[in-house]
Amino acid sequence: MYAIIEDSGTQIKVQPGDVLEIDRRDADEGQSLTFDRVLAVGDPDKGEPAKIGTPYLDGAAVTAEVLGEKKGEKIDVFKFKRRKGSRRKVGHRQQYLQVRISDIKS
Repeated sequence: MYAIIEDSGTQIKVQPGDVLEIDRRDADEGQSLTFDRVLAVGDPDKGEPAKIGTPYLDGAAVTAEVLGEKKGEKIDVFKFKRRKGSRRKVGHRQQYLQVRISDIKS
């Protein structure tokens, strides 16, 4: 079984057992999160066509367990103007929340 969920403006295809990195939010390790913005649910093993919402499916939800916080790769932004002596270096490191998909309700 799989589901397509929307979280923070991104659409993600998930299956039970998948480990995802989503945008960080206030959640403790071991806590469960519920994604209620489910766009589609399908089960290719049963041979049924996928259920597609307009835009969301009513009553469908995906439950996930919080594994902890994680940092992404460091990104260096370097701005330079030639012959002016102007240089600027800024770094950024995105913070993520790591979750494991536990259940899909259609």
